[in-house]
Amino acid sequence: MSVDENAVSAHANLASEVKPVKGGGSYSASSTTQGERGSQRSITDVLESGQVIAAFGRQYLVRVSDGSELPCLTRGKKSEVACGDIVQIKRTANASTGDGSGAQGVIEHIAPRRSLLHRSDAFREKLIAANVTQIIVVVAAEPSFSDELLARCMVAAFDQKLEVLIVLNKCDLSDAAAAARKRLIPYSAIGYRVLELSAKRDVAALRPYLAGHTSVLVGQSGMGKSTLINALLPDAQAATREISTVLDSGKHTTTHARLYHIDADSRLIDCPGVQAFGLHHLSFGGIEQGFVEFAQYLGQCRFHDCRHGHEPGCALRNAVAEGKINARRLELFQQIAAHK
Repeated sequence: MSVDENAVSAHANLASEVKPVKGGGSYSASSTTQGERGSQRSITDVLESGQVIAAFGRQYLVRVSDGSELPCLTRGKKSEVACGDIVQIKRTANASTGDGSGAQGVIEHIAPRRSLLHRSDAFREKLIAANVTQIIVVVAAEPSFSDELLARCMVAAFDQKLEVLIVLNKCDLSDAAAAARKRLIPYSAIGYRVLELSAKRDVAALRPYLAGHTSVLVGQSGMGKSTLINALLPDAQAATREISTVLDSGKHTTTHARLYHIDADSRLIDCPGVQAFGLHHLSFGGIEQGFVEFAQYLGQCRFHDCRHGHEPGCALRNAVAEGKINARRLELFQQIAAHK
């Protein structure tokens, strides 16, 4: 796969703008002892630009401008790096090799991001992908998908100004597909694109939607996301095994985010299956705006601080009563706003 030279070169001269990675001077890998740190030496003080193409915990694989891929760590215990980030790294090596073999790197800076998709609860934040332009949410005819999770993804996408595509997979299961299709009508009715396919049969219909985008693929476990990736990218499994070896992640091959190059202008980030998508970082107003069909009614309620529950004169509830807003969508909003 070719290096994303456009993405890297666009940020190669941002040394004065990039964001230093927080933390002290020690490596972030918990298994690195003081003695091991002492045996490591810098092999160059030159900062190189690259893109994070895999993220596993606080370990990363960075593709630099010459096309090589380098395992990297961050400084300190807390990492703010996400798959898709453009970073500046400093190469290091284990002094015991003496010849610079076994080189790895330390991520020193993160370039300004176009977008950052992440989820959060009251206690922690989980970075999903950086610098993406489109979110593809994969749902399936069976098993049944969570429409609340789908709605949460839509809100997160709106917050980061991402284009949205909903992929309904396993459409060869005709009866189940009909039921799933009916559940997606409220989304297509308000302008969201819905693409139906069967990843086991043919994924050609998806390819035009990927063109020119850095897309992130999101979905619950069991939706057929892995089958979709393998159909689009036959070498994906081999690449995953290689990364697991480099990052020494063993059997945890499905727990890291991975960036793949579709062609020179199109990239796809696959991330682990999600069962929850917390939006604790968003305000009540941010969640309101993420329900795009609410836009013309916001500010029209009798009370300016209306929570769109049982207050009299609620413009959203009136719109539901008039059939202008889907009742289930308002219910989902109320659930999400109450339990971000």
